[in-house]
Amino acid sequence: MNVKIATAQYDISFLENWQQYQSKMERWVSEAAQKDAKILLFPEYASMELASIFGEAVYSSLNKQLAAMQALLDDYLDLFQNLANNYQCIIQPGTFPVQTDSGAYRNRAYLFMPNRPLDYQDKLMMTRFENEQWLIQKGEVLRCFESEYGKIAINVCYDSEFPMLARKQVEAGANLILVPSCTDTLAGYHRVKIGCQARALENQCYVVQATLVGNAPWSEAVDINIGAAAIYTPVDRGFPDNGILAVGKLNAVQWVIAEIALSACDTVREQGQVFNYRDWPLQNAVAMEP
Repeated sequence: MNVKIATAQYDISFLENWQQYQSKMERWVSEAAQKDAKILLFPEYASMELASIFGEAVYSSLNKQLAAMQALLDDYLDLFQNLANNYQCIIQPGTFPVQTDSGAYRNRAYLFMPNRPLDYQDKLMMTRFENEQWLIQKGEVLRCFESEYGKIAINVCYDSEFPMLARKQVEAGANLILVPSCTDTLAGYHRVKIGCQARALENQCYVVQATLVGNAPWSEAVDINIGAAAIYTPVDRGFPDNGILAVGKLNAVQWVIAEIALSACDTVREQGQVFNYRDWPLQNAVAMEP
């Protein structure tokens, strides 16, 4: 089954109230739905623009903004579930820093499907900023999600740079890995981009990256944002020679949309010029010379 996927180069805004955020998200989802996209991906920490609602004393503090945003979590979940239901699409709205029962914060990527219970993937590999300054803790569980188009997995930004995470998800049946990302340097963007392309190459699957773009000098957390969204594929027959199905213009505000066929991953694994997916275990049998 073919399906159109839309991945966002999403601009962070300074918001006056919740209604402004709600209208913005409705506009973005509506635009993608009008182009027949059925799977929508937003970037990591896209939700952090909500901190601007609470005033300077909150949005200028790394700790206070996390605490304040918990008051909006239920509204955030309701908003995206309603959008998924109303537009009959799957939405991964980026990540939201969620306070768990232990009091720790997790960088959580929710997945919303029409008229189905929500689920989520927590970020597993934390950056230095998250570990050392923001004190956001890593998740512990890797998941795959059943959808009408096949199994979907999520690697949150830095997670995409660690091949065994994606490998476990692909071995569990995922042919599509969603990568919501947030990077504040060109080098950071390229690290995630290269990770995404490597995961698509070695697993012969689709990997889709979304990026946060634009500057937010008012924010201590997401003040500079650089990147380009893209849809990456296996590098083999039936796919683009460079493994890039679609890519946006660096730092532009836009949707990047293309049609994918998850069944094509099974085909290339059986009939490709090379068998990266099948041959993966062979590397474990190679001994290092003493």
